[in-house]
Amino acid sequence: MEESLNGTIDPACLQEPPLAADMLKYLDTFGLCLYTMLTFMSMSYPKKTTIIWISGAAPVIATMACFGMWIPRAVMITDMASNCYFAVVVYKVLTLLVQELGGSSAFLERFSGTPFKISTGPCCCCCVCLPRVPMSRGMLFLLKIGALQYAILKTVLSVISVILWTNGYFDLSDLEITGTAIWINPFIGVLTITSLWPVAIVFMNTNSLLRSLNIIPKYAMYQLILVLSQLQTSIINILALDGTIACAPPLSSQARGSMLSQQMMIMEMFIITLVNRFLYRRPYDTLPSETHDNNLNADGETASWAEGSLQQC
Repeated sequence: MEESLNGTIDPACLQEPPLAADMLKYLDTFGLCLYTMLTFMSMSYPKKTTIIWISGAAPVIATMACFGMWIPRAVMITDMASNCYFAVVVYKVLTLLVQELGGSSAFLERFSGTPFKISTGPCCCCCVCLPRVPMSRGMLFLLKIGALQYAILKTVLSVISVILWTNGYFDLSDLEITGTAIWINPFIGVLTITSLWPVAIVFMNTNSLLRSLNIIPKYAMYQLILVLSQLQTSIINILALDGTIACAPPLSSQARGSMLSQQMMIMEMFIITLVNRFLYRRPYDTLPSETHDNNLNADGETASWAEGSLQQC
């Protein structure tokens, strides 16, 4: 029975993801058109340099997904780059909330001694009995450190994972207790939750003051990117590992799952990029006309002449 089952499995389903050149050979007209369209969708970029880290999350993730789509064997590298970038974005969101309230000094001047609710997600949303903690300089420092540690440790662990992967010691499909993935990934999950909690604390206690700046939809887009780039990808990878996502030569089940994830990510991040452009667009006053400038100069000269006349008198 086992021999008959093994004989029906295409050998390509048991191989590594194909090379980029081999992948192009298997693309038909529809597949080539789809890949080209998704490539153009991944090339959007924000124009506001002051908020590039936050509004740039979706374009960066889409660009990395595009590379992973065209070069299947580079998925480990592209995922690492996307996750490391988003780890920095988590800290930048906390920084944005503080800066929109005038910076650290103005934030402490406004909220020093004010009890902050800490029973928020993702850690303690159900712990309503937790006491409120008064805001202080030390409290704000701990919140910043809680968000910053993810950006640092996530990058370090991602680099270590890639190094182990190139040497054959890191495999997502290896769920044995002796495997490295079973230890590194849960630890990264704990770091993620720990970093999201400080951001949620500051947002839940200050969002009512920032409604005029569209802070709620901005925060919602940040949360959506988190869910799509982390949770959605993890679910697809799990479905690919247990064979729910069937292989399609030259792609194995795991490689096809990664490919589907990259394609979905490009389309989702493209839509989020368009929404973010609307949310982060700020109105600027138009420059005055040349006639208006001439009138101002004439008024200034008249005022100077009158002032000189008065001094002579």
